[in-house]
Amino acid sequence: MVVPSRETGYVTDQATALQLWNDDEELVELQWPQCNRVYSRMMKEDGRVSSVLQAIGLPIRSANWWIDPNGARDEVTEDVARNLGLPILGSEPDSLPRTKGRFSWAQHLQTVLLMLPYGHSYFEQVYSINEDGTRARLHKLAPRPQKTISDILVALDGGLEAIEQYAPASTKRVVYGLGKVKIPVSRLVAYVRDPEPGDWKGSSILRPAYKHWLLKDEYLRLQAATARRNGMGVPVGTAATKNDDEVKHMQDLASSYRGGMSSGVGLAPGQTLELKGVSGNLPDMQAAINYHDKSIALAGLAHFLNLDRGGSYALASVLADPFAQSVQALGEFIRDVSNAHVVEDLVDLNFGEDEPAPRIVFDEIGSRQDATAAALGTLVQNGLLEPDDDLKIALRQKFGLTAPDPDSADRAPDTAEGVDE
Repeated sequence: MVVPSRETGYVTDQATALQLWNDDEELVELQWPQCNRVYSRMMKEDGRVSSVLQAIGLPIRSANWWIDPNGARDEVTEDVARNLGLPILGSEPDSLPRTKGRFSWAQHLQTVLLMLPYGHSYFEQVYSINEDGTRARLHKLAPRPQKTISDILVALDGGLEAIEQYAPASTKRVVYGLGKVKIPVSRLVAYVRDPEPGDWKGSSILRPAYKHWLLKDEYLRLQAATARRNGMGVPVGTAATKNDDEVKHMQDLASSYRGGMSSGVGLAPGQTLELKGVSGNLPDMQAAINYHDKSIALAGLAHFLNLDRGGSYALASVLADPFAQSVQALGEFIRDVSNAHVVEDLVDLNFGEDEPAPRIVFDEIGSRQDATAAALGTLVQNGLLEPDDDLKIALRQKFGLTAPDPDSADRAPDTAEGVDE
C-alpha cells in the first residue's frame, strides 16, 4: 500500500530572533525576545495586571491534583505518584512524603503559569538513579527562564528542535570560551500558550492589554503632575514698581514659597503674593484611567473584576462563567502537556514504551457546585446514594480527611461486646 508519509509543504521558514522585521508584530519593543522586558514591567508595576494574572493562576494552583491509574498497573501508578508527589485517585490518603530535594508539583505549576505573561514556559528534564540502579527518578523539571532564551529552533514541519540560551555569566574566575547553551527537544517540556502553527513562542495574555497599560501609566503620571502643580495653586508675586531688581526679587520669592505651619511672607507696600488656580476645566484623568484599567481586565476575561460596587451577585456569576471556562481550559492544557512529556516519559524510562501509563487529573474548576456533607447525608437517607467504600474514599480525598485507623476498627467489636454485657 502506498500512502503519503512525507510532507511536501512547510510550516515555518526558520526565521530567527535576529531578523529586524516581524510581520506578526509591528512594535519593536514587543517583538520577541525584547517583549520579555516589557511584560515583566507590566506584571511588577501594575496592580490590575497582577490581579488578573493571580485570578487566573490561583484556581489552578489551589485545585486538587491527582494521579489517575487509568488502567495502569499498581506498581507503575505508585512509581509515578511517588515521583510527582501527588496522591492516587481513589485510594486512601497517605502520609505526606518528605519534600527536601524532591520534585514539587506545586512549585512546577507556579512556574508553568509564567506562560500567561510571556507566552511560553520551558523546562529541562533532570533525572537521578535510585540506590539499586534499577529506576530513574525525576529529580527536577528545571525551569529555563524566558529572559535567558536567545533563540527557539523550529523545523520546517513546525516541530520544535531545540532552544538556545544566552551564554552564562562567568563567576569571579576568568572564564574564556563561554558560548550559548543548546537544549534539544528530547530534554524539554514546553508549555506554549495559544500558538500558531510552527510558533513556539506563544501568545502573551498581556499583549492585547499593552496599549491600555501604556496609556494608563501615562495618565497616572499626568494626574500626579497635575496634583503637584495645581494642588495648592501657583504662587504669583507682583512688584510695586517696574524696577527689574524688585521684579526678580518677587519671582524668587514666589518660586521659593512653601506651605507650612510657620510659613509667612513679608511684603513692601504695593507688593502682592497670591496663589492662583487654573482657569477653566481640567480634563478628567480619572475617567480615562478607569476605562483603561477595566480594559486590562477584559484581556483575561476577568469581567467580574470591573463590577466594583455595582452589579448583582447574579450578574457576577454570569460574568464569571466564561472566566471559569477559560481557567478550566488552561488547566486541561497543562494537564495534557504534563501527561505527554512528563508522565509518559517517566513510564517509558522505567517500564518501556508499551506499558500503560497513569494520568494526571485535577478537580473541575468553577462549573459544578461542590456537594456538601448535609446534601450527601440526605441522598443516603433517601436511598439515592449507596455509601460504599469507593464513595468514602472519594469523600475523604474531597474534604481532606484522614484515612481510618485499622487498629481502631479491629477494637470496635470488643468495645461493643463490653457494652452489651
